[in-house]
Amino acid sequence: MMRIGNGFDVHAFGDGDHIMLGGVRIAHDRGVVAHSDGDVLIHALCDALLGALALGDIGQHFPPSDDRWKDADSLRFLEHCILLMDQHGYRLGNADLTVICERPKVEPHSLVIRKTLARALDVSLSQINVKATTTERLGFTGRGEGIAAQAVVLLEKI
Repeated sequence: MMRIGNGFDVHAFGDGDHIMLGGVRIAHDRGVVAHSDGDVLIHALCDALLGALALGDIGQHFPPSDDRWKDADSLRFLEHCILLMDQHGYRLGNADLTVICERPKVEPHSLVIRKTLARALDVSLSQINVKATTTERLGFTGRGEGIAAQAVVLLEKI
């Protein structure tokens, strides 16, 4: 049996000198406004995994009202989702991830992001795809007000 999940996340830019993207620290002239580290890519990936498992969403598992998750490394959220995947007898078939922003440019970092996520998920690099797009300067991402990410995953029954 296979299951498909999709996820989406968005964060506004705020003060700071970097963003976290797929577990990788990327220098930027802005940070993100978030309760945790604001890693939109991992948050979208977690929502996709939880959706495929029919286990709600990241906000249910890690509510922003809970101080335990203040400034938390989003890789911890992913570890939780991996544990749930294992407990329910699924493994990742593949993940297709899209970052939506004008800046920072994602392509120079995509390979290290793929490697970081593949390592965390204990899968081969060929099972993780990371790409980026702009909104042609339209909307909040186009105006440089924030960053968004989408994720689609395929889970396979073990």
